[in-house]
Amino acid sequence: MDELRSKLFYEQKNGYDLIGTEERIAVEEYCRDYMEFLNGSRTEREAVKNAIAEAEKLGFAEYVPGMELKPGTKIYRNNRGKALMLAVIGKKSLDEGCVIAGAHVDAPRLDLKQITMYESDELCYFKTHYYGGIKKYQWVTIPLELHGTVALKSGETVDITIGREPGEPKFIITDLLPHLAADQMKKTMAEGITGEGLNILIGSTPYADDGMDRVKLAVMSILNDMYGITEEDFLSAELTAVPGFDVCEIGLDRSLIGGYAHDDRVCAYAELKAIFDVQEPEKTAVCILADKEETGSDGVSGMQSAAFDCFMEDLCAAQGVPLRRCYENSFCLSADVCNAFDPLYPDVSEKRSDAKINYGMGICKFTGARGKAGTSDASAEVVAYVRRIFAENGVVWQMAELGKVDQGGGGTIAKFMANRNIDTIDAGVPVLSMHAPFEVVSKFDCYMTYKGVLTAYSQK
Repeated sequence: MDELRSKLFYEQKNGYDLIGTEERIAVEEYCRDYMEFLNGSRTEREAVKNAIAEAEKLGFAEYVPGMELKPGTKIYRNNRGKALMLAVIGKKSLDEGCVIAGAHVDAPRLDLKQITMYESDELCYFKTHYYGGIKKYQWVTIPLELHGTVALKSGETVDITIGREPGEPKFIITDLLPHLAADQMKKTMAEGITGEGLNILIGSTPYADDGMDRVKLAVMSILNDMYGITEEDFLSAELTAVPGFDVCEIGLDRSLIGGYAHDDRVCAYAELKAIFDVQEPEKTAVCILADKEETGSDGVSGMQSAAFDCFMEDLCAAQGVPLRRCYENSFCLSADVCNAFDPLYPDVSEKRSDAKINYGMGICKFTGARGKAGTSDASAEVVAYVRRIFAENGVVWQMAELGKVDQGGGGTIAKFMANRNIDTIDAGVPVLSMHAPFEVVSKFDCYMTYKGVLTAYSQK
């Protein structure tokens, strides 16, 4: 009976029961490098900059139209400093398609408004506009850092980072003490902290002057001394407040990683590491680090942009291949994170179908909301293909969904890839506390996601 049950039933196992000592060591080594990357990539601009720096060390060159593309050639295209596409040219013609892995490097955050600095009762603040889906109450009373770029009228750009290095100041959004919060506590969690209330405290010392806004003047003087900017320069700036936490190991067994922006830099790093490690693939391997996923993948740096099509069109033209033919024969892993089943909040999940921590790379046949609205819905044949190549290469994986059918859902860049007539499936790392300032992932799942992407790139 047990033999028959084993033969016929589908049984999931904890990933650590499926690997040996050697692979456990590989998990730790991979995650050490990932944690370093995440610590140094607090914004999409920083992630792209760091990715390019590492790519160039490994022989990738910025693509120039007309460049000779022979098997093994490593190229990249920088999309406005906010998105990145890389490729390793395969032995087979692009007429037979390519293998694509796509992730995004933007994350929920607080953007500074263009008219941002003000003084109130001798305290100075930045006004913010939150980006992406956040729980606003999670962003008060935590340390914040300031990252971003100021574009001057001259065309020069100034990079700003305050709070990342040891000894640098951090910032904060204050909250009421419980004794004075009786009315606030009667409100819903969505109403207790408002968007216009997410104002960052940045200074309190007045300038030695008798005029108005002395604290604002003092703070602006500091920024002018440090970066040469004036208040008007905020009009053409992209400045972001992000959590001031370092990435760290979680748990007595150190099996988890806590940090800001696992969604989706954890999959972006898996893609990067995989395309760095693949050697002369049969089909051209393509890595996409996209922007703007958290706001719908729109804009020049989002996945709906024609930037990816332009890049692929150039590669296809170099081989005399129609772009559409390449797309229809291609395969894409849309590598975004998925919701991990949380035993503290079981009511929103369908336990049998939601991804679990330490069970490997999460594969989501469909995303979307409720009746699969906004889904790419990978075909049965695509799922079978993934099952086969993962089984042949020792990739531990699991099926995933986005909670109970009626509860909600979501989507990622998969549907925009599928709309290009590319066979696409969602795949990525399960996350606890997704979109919080401090998210949690499993080391094991991180490594298996890298291994899954590398497997896809390496297929004959």
